Amino acid sequence: MSASIYKTIFAKSLSISEKFDENLKYNEIPEWDSIAHMTLIAELENQFNISLETDDIIDFSSYKKGFEILKKYDVKI
Repeated sequence: MSASIYKTIFAKSLSISEKFDENLKYNEIPEWDSIAHMTLIAELENQFNISLETDDIIDFSSYKKGFEILKKYDVKI
């Protein structure tokens, strides 16, 4: 999978296409609240056909951290 799919899922789930920044962190922008976080997780699980563990969902605290977490599930970004 390419990084562009990951970025697209991120921007779409958080409704931030114009505000997108690779340094995004959870709760740093109003769009990335707890509800948007779960929308993002659900979309990633659906797109990559994985099921994230609860600890990974909680630890998914930034765009960059997401790369590390998805690697654990053999997602190629």
